[in-house]
Amino acid sequence: MEWISVIPFGVVIISAIWTKQVIPSLLFGVIVAGYLVDPHWLGGMMKGFSFIYEGLMDENNLKIIVFLYGFSALIGIVKMSGGIKGFVQEATERIEEKRGAFMLTWLSSVGTFAAPSFRIVTIAPVMKAMRKKIPMTKQELGFVIETTASPLVVLIPVATAFVGYMTSVIDLSLEQAGTSGDSYSLYIQSIPFNFFAFAMIIIGFYLSFFHRSKKSQTDVQEEEPDKKEDQWEDCHPAVTQDLPAKPWRLIVPLISVIVLTFFLMYQVGVRNGETGFSALINPNVLDAMVLAVVLTLIGFVVYLTIQKESLKKTMDGLIYGGNEIMGVILLLATVWGLSKGSEALEFASTISSSFDWVPPGFVAAVIFVVGCGLSYFIGSSWGTWGILMPVGISIATVAGSSLPIVIGAVFASGTFGAFSSPLSDDTNTTAGILNLNAVQYAKFKLKPALIAATVAALLYFGISFF
Repeated sequence: MEWISVIPFGVVIISAIWTKQVIPSLLFGVIVAGYLVDPHWLGGMMKGFSFIYEGLMDENNLKIIVFLYGFSALIGIVKMSGGIKGFVQEATERIEEKRGAFMLTWLSSVGTFAAPSFRIVTIAPVMKAMRKKIPMTKQELGFVIETTASPLVVLIPVATAFVGYMTSVIDLSLEQAGTSGDSYSLYIQSIPFNFFAFAMIIIGFYLSFFHRSKKSQTDVQEEEPDKKEDQWEDCHPAVTQDLPAKPWRLIVPLISVIVLTFFLMYQVGVRNGETGFSALINPNVLDAMVLAVVLTLIGFVVYLTIQKESLKKTMDGLIYGGNEIMGVILLLATVWGLSKGSEALEFASTISSSFDWVPPGFVAAVIFVVGCGLSYFIGSSWGTWGILMPVGISIATVAGSSLPIVIGAVFASGTFGAFSSPLSDDTNTTAGILNLNAVQYAKFKLKPALIAATVAALLYFGISFF
């Protein structure tokens, strides 16, 4: 009967692959866990929802919700105030040839790495406007843009929408596995082992600057032929014609978040008695990130009010932007609930008694391969991480595997799906802006993604011998 604790995860995986929907699948898994703990027809349902309540009442989890909502609200105001449109307009007016366009694509990641969709919305309209000057098909262009989206963002350890979630799933997985460790430090240590992300970035860099397409420059994947190919206005709500063009309203808030985050991280570390670099890497990094976003948000609202922008319009943009992250918050709530349910069913004990025979070096490779399949079929990196991280860390703890390597493999597998799946937000956002058929575009990306995944799998197997 000890394998009963694995049932909720099995239910989630099967349901997610079948329905292609992550949140309902996770909720179903939580309810199944509730009925396994309390078989009563009413008690099981109540128990399942109590797992979600417990997760939401955790102090760190509430901080993550505040950070994600605040960050999304800030991006909402940036869009509403014309920050993204201003950046796109300035870029399209100043860049006149292919190399400059690709240089901008890569260099702009310094200031627009907040989230993959944010990167795509900022850069894709620029490339759309430069289309006639770039000897690439649209699908090649989209591929280059996306290599600086999810594969890049997952490697950046501060001031991104991903960091809070990634550290959260590590933290709950450590707790579930009954082991200790600082989630942020483990995330930092896992970055070099996200082999898929590095492989995709290298492929994208090669395609940007050294590749010469041998095929005809025809886009058979277009939904409809573009009548105004060089028109980037209205290809996305963030760059629509009725918005003002104010590039500094994008640049300054993002610089503020980054600078304040590092400054407050250091100050929190100093306050806790740390010095030097160790003051930056401390367990209270989430407090610094929340404060940085909230202070920037307040300062930006005050600035826009001084600039005679309607406060009502600003607040509408704030609320609209914040509400765009509600789907992610629902995802988090169900992930936390599944974790609490797994604890009640003693999932870690089952893993401990059943997987102690697994060679330590092979855990990361197996987790990566399984995770790639899961993430491709559900199209969600965050969903994959929430489902797979507890399993990966539990097996790694029992087998004596390196936690940073296994954590890196889990993050790499989710990145594969976010990049290559026809169901992913990245694929559909890029296809929408560039006027491509999402399924055919995803098929175009799959071959290079599989090459990068193969390289990553070989590296995971390779390091198992050292």
